[in-house]
Amino acid sequence: MESDDELSESEQDADSDDNPAEFPELTANSEEESDEEGSVDEEDSDEEINDYLAGDSLDEADLDEDDDELLKSNPYKRDAHGHIDILPEIEANYDSDSSTEEIENTVGKIPMEWYDDLPHIGYDIDGKKILKPATGDELDKFLDTIEDPDSWKSAYSAKDGKSIVLNDDELDIIQRLQEGQIPDAGYNPYEPTVEFFTSKTETMPLSARPEPKRRFIPSKWEAKKIMKIVHAIRLGRIVPRKPKKEKAQFYNLWTDDTPKEEHVMHIAAPKMKLPEHDESYNPPEEYLPDEKETQEWLDQEPRDRSKNYLPKKFKSLRQVPAYGEFIQERFQRCLDLYLAPRVKKNRLNIDPESLVPKLPSPKDLRPFPTTTSLSYDGHSGRIRSLSVHPDGLLMISGGDDGTVRLWEVTTARCLFTWQLHQTIHAVAWNPNPNVYLFAVSVGDGLVLLIVPPCLRSEDQAMAADQFACDGFAHAIQDEEKNAMVWSKPTSEEATKYGFKVRLQHKQSVKQIVWHRKGDYFATVCPDAGSVPLLIHQTTRHQSQTPFRRLKGTVQKVIFHPVKPTFFVATQRFVRVYDLMQQQLIKTLAPGVRWISSIDVHPGGDNVIIGSYDKRVCWFDMDLSSQPYKSLRFHGKAVRQVTYHKRYPLFASASDDGSIQVFHGMVYNDLLQNPLIVPVKILRGHQIQDNLGVLDIMFHPTQPWIFSSGADGSIRLWT
Repeated sequence: MESDDELSESEQDADSDDNPAEFPELTANSEEESDEEGSVDEEDSDEEINDYLAGDSLDEADLDEDDDELLKSNPYKRDAHGHIDILPEIEANYDSDSSTEEIENTVGKIPMEWYDDLPHIGYDIDGKKILKPATGDELDKFLDTIEDPDSWKSAYSAKDGKSIVLNDDELDIIQRLQEGQIPDAGYNPYEPTVEFFTSKTETMPLSARPEPKRRFIPSKWEAKKIMKIVHAIRLGRIVPRKPKKEKAQFYNLWTDDTPKEEHVMHIAAPKMKLPEHDESYNPPEEYLPDEKETQEWLDQEPRDRSKNYLPKKFKSLRQVPAYGEFIQERFQRCLDLYLAPRVKKNRLNIDPESLVPKLPSPKDLRPFPTTTSLSYDGHSGRIRSLSVHPDGLLMISGGDDGTVRLWEVTTARCLFTWQLHQTIHAVAWNPNPNVYLFAVSVGDGLVLLIVPPCLRSEDQAMAADQFACDGFAHAIQDEEKNAMVWSKPTSEEATKYGFKVRLQHKQSVKQIVWHRKGDYFATVCPDAGSVPLLIHQTTRHQSQTPFRRLKGTVQKVIFHPVKPTFFVATQRFVRVYDLMQQQLIKTLAPGVRWISSIDVHPGGDNVIIGSYDKRVCWFDMDLSSQPYKSLRFHGKAVRQVTYHKRYPLFASASDDGSIQVFHGMVYNDLLQNPLIVPVKILRGHQIQDNLGVLDIMFHPTQPWIFSSGADGSIRLWT
């Protein structure tokens, strides 16, 4: 049986359940009163705690009184055992209301594009689908940015499918990240260092034992291990800093895509021809042959037919029979692949313009002759040779009409004419500007040294006469020692025409070349046989044969402008001799069939050679015995080549009636090759009997050029 106390407690519980205590109405005054009461109670409790001393004993009656007060101040319930459960105080805010909590998407860290085609965006904590929120169009988004004051601090969450308003802490983190600062505002990167081990050197070590010797000697085992690694690196077994192989994201299940190293001479088989419209099972009507075309196709032999089939039409693909020539065509293709030789030809994709050397513009290389300024008319036949005085004021010319004419360069006026009644092969002024003397080759071997009887002062006449005639007093009368007889002309010839010396050769003299000092000159007689070349000294009236025997027929000779060197051009080679040491220095091989002319650069290190097979060869004496450049700009034989004495110019004349003018710059730097640029083609001479321009010569001081042609005219190009 239950006791009366228990019955009373159960009745009280029932009463308390039936009649729950009503909350009192709260007012501002009541809150202030409760605060005051709470403060008073706290003071009382503090006084009681302070009154209690260690060693004091508490009675049970005191504890019961405390429980009664606690029950009066706090609402309570009793459980089945009679224990009191203290309920928490209810605060009047919305954080405790679970109905307003946001549903959290619990899908985790996965690609959210997996949910693009599904109506939901994930699952909540209970496993229920979270439907996607409604999304508006671009106009709605624009209106939201205007109407919503928090739109500037909103961010779209792909996981939740909506925009989330960032709080102040999140905005502060974003701002600090943009400024390059640490996201956490409370973090101090400059905190004092905490020394886990002291940095101060202790006075007394932990152990007074001396250091072992092995700590100061390099380890042998480490050295062996390092050498083993170095050996493996050298052999290639270990590759330092080897890039990682990227694994393929997708794999082909049906074929093997791994690249295979093909043979060097591997050539892929040609692809088969694609089918045409007439091979369709239902081709258009225009592709179907009529009876006549079918009969013509049947009458032809199989190898003569353009196609090995006749187009046919079927109602459906099911009615198409098997191809009868399938096996035969496969067999023929296998034979083609096996028996047909295939050669691999690598095609070079090179721009042709990139192969052409980039040359400067001719406008930047001026001055050079471009137009005809004067024409010297008077000859009635071919003008084979011309020569300009070193001061550039006078010019002489000779030709097939048997006359030698003296011209004034600036006015094209003929000052004097010598009627010699024989073909004039060559004329040449003495290079000494103080001596008005020139040599003329007339007819069959006669060479005359002439002083013009006009346009000279008495001092000039006396100097020229003394230069040409003093040699008679020193002449060697022994004909065995002197290879040529120097004779005086008649007094009439000397007075009227200015003849000073006569030299008679065995054959006609084709070329006369003076030494740069004006004392020596050489004559060339290609048809003279054993004595084709003679060198004469004017002041002593001596002639000598420099070579006992020469290989080939001598065509042209020339003196070096600086050194005691002599160039002898035969039909195919040019031999360079040292006159002091009397020995052969070098042999130039231009690779032409017949040399026609030769000239040496004023610097002496470059030579140009013209040939009858239309080519002009430039030689660099320091570079090689082979031509540095071989130019072929003429359509016919090249008759003459010449350098300018002062300007970087050279020219070539040809039977095609043209004169090619080139810019030829020779640099002082031996490592830089000469620059050769064609700048102008001069045309004006008429071609007669397949002969064009026969001789050319540059002006000594101006960038002008004189030319004489088979049409009997002399032109000055400026």
